[in-house]
Amino acid sequence: MAQTLTLNTLVADNRFFAGTGGVSQGNRHRGFTPGFLDRDTGAVYPSCWADGRPAPFHALEGLPDHLVLNRSPTGRVAAVKASVIAGFVRCGCFYTREQAARCLER
Repeated sequence: MAQTLTLNTLVADNRFFAGTGGVSQGNRHRGFTPGFLDRDTGAVYPSCWADGRPAPFHALEGLPDHLVLNRSPTGRVAAVKASVIAGFVRCGCFYTREQAARCLER
């Protein structure tokens, strides 16, 4: 069963992919921008702040309400559907963290 996406899972993913193209710092220079894919629908969402401005890293705040499972007492997004994965968008295509890392190994 897939794990829900939370701030903690994003931090863990960043640790796992540290020093590779699987994190924003490692791929921004090659035109990758952080984003999310809903595997249930195929919809891709750019990472944004709550006000819609592009975020320079994976931020859950800008995801649409229909993906949000839980919010903190202050209203911040705490968890989103398990079908949502973090990755990157480049030239209109979604890349998983693994795909982005492999792309930059070359």
